Amino acid sequence: MISPAKKNQTWIKICGITSVQLAETAVQAGADAIGVVFAEKSPRLIDMDLAQQIVNALPETVTPVGLFQNPSLEGISGSRGWNLPWIQLHGDEDEAFIKRIEDHHIIKGFQFEPDKVRRWNEFPGVDVLLIDGTSGGGGESFPHEQLAEMMSEIETPVVLAGGLTPDNVAEAIRIIKPFGVDVSSGVESSRGVKDAGMIREFCAAVRQEDVE
Repeated sequence: MISPAKKNQTWIKICGITSVQLAETAVQAGADAIGVVFAEKSPRLIDMDLAQQIVNALPETVTPVGLFQNPSLEGISGSRGWNLPWIQLHGDEDEAFIKRIEDHHIIKGFQFEPDKVRRWNEFPGVDVLLIDGTSGGGGESFPHEQLAEMMSEIETPVVLAGGLTPDNVAEAIRIIKPFGVDVSSGVESSRGVKDAGMIREFCAAVRQEDVE
């Protein structure tokens, strides 16, 4: 199972990393996971060669995650030959498709709706629920209080995404108390362009909230 670097810390994933340098910045800032994007319509899309360079540069303590959106099984299979055991599916993938994926742990990303939360919480083929405000990478939030009211019935680890920034992530953690948080556009200076300073500020805000 994925886990934060230290017990009782919030797991931090920085998604949409597009260079080895940015990956190293995120690791130094305290990220527990790095997301590389293979979704074709994303401004953060990179090819497998660059993704492998990023993954190879990560220490063993940091988890690489490959993000796909409505992929083919063949598209996912290209990542099996290197160290990418975690796959994030952030499209319309259903249970039947997920059952056919081999040799990977699954993070299922989806827009917040109570019925969707219950659906994926009940499906044993998913290891982590990534609950977003959009279809992925859009930076839109959702009513956190509604999810907080459901947390007692959710058994699968919850990673909160959607509209998180260095300024609001602490409050979101206080409300929901998730296993982890995921950020992409919230640490960008422009769409698809990560800002090293904002990555550091985001991780620092999470760790400060963990202490408090």
